[in-house]
Amino acid sequence: MSQTKKFVICIHNGEYAGTLDVRKVYEALDDPSAEKRNYIRVVDESGEDYLYPRSWFVLVAVPEDSEQLLHELAVK
Repeated sequence: MSQTKKFVICIHNGEYAGTLDVRKVYEALDDPSAEKRNYIRVVDESGEDYLYPRSWFVLVAVPEDSEQLLHELAVK
């Protein structure tokens, strides 16, 4: 699995209110196998990456020079 950085905004957290905050930006990791099943691998509030339904997130276009800053904020 490649570790390309991309970012998403959570628009729904289902029963995972403790690990996902609605309207928050999260780092998402490439996972082609999960994407085929309409899931996305997201680094959540626990600092670990988990699979969540793709429909719970909106992809965010981030300028390359801002990616590292968002990554550092996401892991805090």
